[in-house]
Amino acid sequence: METVPPRARVYVSCVAVGALLCLRPLPAAHTPWWAVLLLAALYGGCERVAARWRVAGTFFPVLLAAAFLLPPAAAALVPLPGALLSPVDRRPRGLRRVWRAAQLAIAVWVAARVHGALGGGDAVAVSDFPYALAPAGAAVVAFCLVLCLLDGGILALAERVPVRRAWRGLFPRSLAPVFVHGLAGLMMAVLWRSPYGPVAALLVLCPMGVSWWAFAQYHRERAAHRATIRALVQAVDIKDGYTRGHSERVGQASMMIARELGMDDERVEVLRFAGILHDVGKLGVPTRLLRKDGPLTPEERRVIELHPEYGHEMVRGISFLGEARAAVLHHHERLDGSGYPYGLSGSQIPESARVVAVADAFDAMTSTRSYSRARPVETALAELGRCAGSQFDPRMVTALLRALTRHGWHPVATGDDARPPRPRPSAPSRPKAHR
Repeated sequence: METVPPRARVYVSCVAVGALLCLRPLPAAHTPWWAVLLLAALYGGCERVAARWRVAGTFFPVLLAAAFLLPPAAAALVPLPGALLSPVDRRPRGLRRVWRAAQLAIAVWVAARVHGALGGGDAVAVSDFPYALAPAGAAVVAFCLVLCLLDGGILALAERVPVRRAWRGLFPRSLAPVFVHGLAGLMMAVLWRSPYGPVAALLVLCPMGVSWWAFAQYHRERAAHRATIRALVQAVDIKDGYTRGHSERVGQASMMIARELGMDDERVEVLRFAGILHDVGKLGVPTRLLRKDGPLTPEERRVIELHPEYGHEMVRGISFLGEARAAVLHHHERLDGSGYPYGLSGSQIPESARVVAVADAFDAMTSTRSYSRARPVETALAELGRCAGSQFDPRMVTALLRALTRHGWHPVATGDDARPPRPRPSAPSRPKAHR
């Protein structure tokens, strides 16, 4: 988000002041400054590699090793150079760097304080296992908890996520990966204090680096799939200009319904893809039928009603889409069994398809088409409510109503949406039956 609300800027400033307070009193003269500099350089280098590999996140083993090895004020210095100098894709870059540096400094300081209060420094120095695990585990939990608390605040203030959802699930989702990083950081700290010294400690990073590389490959594959999805949607928009931007808006409405139903973030993302891809099967429908100006014959209608099956065939090989594939196939089924392609009814229709069906109908009614003018949001919601129970799932209709009441309807504007479709010569009104 390039425009940061003033309250979010105040929040970041307060976190930055808190980070500065963590640095006081300054580390004592006997602090091993060479260790601080080495760990800071190592963390900065890992951040650079992560940026080049386009891996999201932070290399926590180095930071947690600093919390296990150094006094709190010295440990809080370790993330600052890497966070302040790391590449940032989104604006405002300076504010984002300050936020990340301050957040990590506070988290490392708290982890070091907890670790020291539980006697973890002595346990690490003498490699006292398994007693070294308890202080390290408590420090990792404290580290993760601080990050989640601060992240929830910035989500609520900068991203305008509702307060009741800003912290939901953050800590449970983050704890497992951070705990793995904590074990690697503890191994680094123990080897660092062993007769083998820092060189042996750095060897711990080798398997972590390999896992990061594999993770980067996974994200590249996902990015390639998303690019493919975007190309398919653009092809549909070009083929059927009447629905330009429709797919993106259905994806947005599907996401709003999913969030209102309390689905986790991963599933919300899948439902967004389902909405975006729901009409991709139109690529298999002859263009002359999509652009026909007169009424459709029964045979032509049957051809158009094959588009959910065409779409399912196109996307079934994209494994990460999950239940989105079922939504593409079944989003024209109706609760009373009068839909297509298979005439499913009630709970036979996948939940994802019931979400997309409501989002699709809502955008169709609130968008201007050649054969109908856009209806007001209130009118469209009233129509959805009238058809709830027969055509649409009442839960999905209610969820959309609640989401729109809370957030309003601000459809996304894509590059295609910003450019109105060219008028077609001799294009009489297209009948609703085509829809």
